[in-house]
Amino acid sequence: MLQDTGGQDAGNIFPGPPDPQQQIKKLESEEFQLWSMYALILLALTAGLAAVMAPTSAQGTSRTAWQYLPQLLAGLIALVILLNVYALQQRRRLRLTREELVAQLLRGETAEQLALIDPLTEVYNRRYLDQVLVREAHRADRNQTSLSIAMIDIDDFKTVNTQYGHQKGDRILREVANLLVHTLRGSDTVIRYGGDEFLVIMPETNEEQASKAFARLAQIIHQWNVSPTADPPGFALSLSCGQATYHPGGNLPDVIAAADQHMYSMK
Repeated sequence: MLQDTGGQDAGNIFPGPPDPQQQIKKLESEEFQLWSMYALILLALTAGLAAVMAPTSAQGTSRTAWQYLPQLLAGLIALVILLNVYALQQRRRLRLTREELVAQLLRGETAEQLALIDPLTEVYNRRYLDQVLVREAHRADRNQTSLSIAMIDIDDFKTVNTQYGHQKGDRILREVANLLVHTLRGSDTVIRYGGDEFLVIMPETNEEQASKAFARLAQIIHQWNVSPTADPPGFALSLSCGQATYHPGGNLPDVIAAADQHMYSMK
């Protein structure tokens, strides 16, 4: 039976892995401390040597100091060498640790990025939709601009899989994703919404501008269909596109539903 642990947070029992960014900051602090210690030791050694070599009031004391000066210099040189060896070792350790932490950070960012990419079409997947929609809606509200959303469906896609096979169907999905990415603006976000459906987020775009963009897309698709490299041969690619526009203060689910409804009305 699980018992109450007096209000202890269970999430602290098994802490997660350390944050690489925090560890990098800690390493930078350690490196600063190392250089500070190095500078202080050199300063102390320089002050000590200066004190030994400075003339004293008593002639005997001065003669004794000069007598032991070679030994002091030899000890000073040995200490400086040892200090440099230690400092170099510490710098090497800090450098290797920093490189490993940076590599971990990059791997984590890469894994997070890959989790948001559809592996077949190499555009964003639906997992990315919520965060990008909220971000773009906030920007539209802040700048008082329009945000157009389009739903796109490949017509008769089931027929492609039935007549030509799933490999050809996958090729068509990749071709459509490629056409969308290269025809629309770089600021537009193409998302594979599911199956043969794509969703496009078009910031700072009103209804008229979105219509012009998809008219241009229709021309590109026509060129693709008449191209001798179109594959599978004899297949005519066509898309059903429905769009709706979010205005500042609007409701995102309603806009997506309206774009979806317009898409199905075109079929």
